[in-house]
Amino acid sequence: MIVSMLAWGFAFLIAVVVIFQAALALGAPWGEYAMGGKFPGKYPLQMRIACLVQIVILIGVGLIVLSRADQVLTGWSAFADKAIWFAVAFSVVATIMNLMTRSVWERRIWAPVSGLMLLTSLGVALG
Repeated sequence: MIVSMLAWGFAFLIAVVVIFQAALALGAPWGEYAMGGKFPGKYPLQMRIACLVQIVILIGVGLIVLSRADQVLTGWSAFADKAIWFAVAFSVVATIMNLMTRSVWERRIWAPVSGLMLLTSLGVALG
């Protein structure tokens, strides 16, 4: 039960990030809250396309975590048992990057989110 709660917590956090990325892709002027604030305001076209790629990756990572917890795609369990470590590593890298960024807003908003993603994915991996 705890593992499933952790997996759904991770899924919620991924959904928040996906919604943020989708908003950036659609032209929301929130560039200072991502990518170290390198593109303040509206993202240029190539970065908006990159957001779409990130959305696909984020959804895949979320599905891995949920599958590892037997919440969705239960046929993926053999794959998810190994791929969960990709989700953990992904969360480690995201946390480090969000702590190192020059953007104060990224450190304040996304470092805690990615840190929670790390804790929840690690809990699912070890559960």
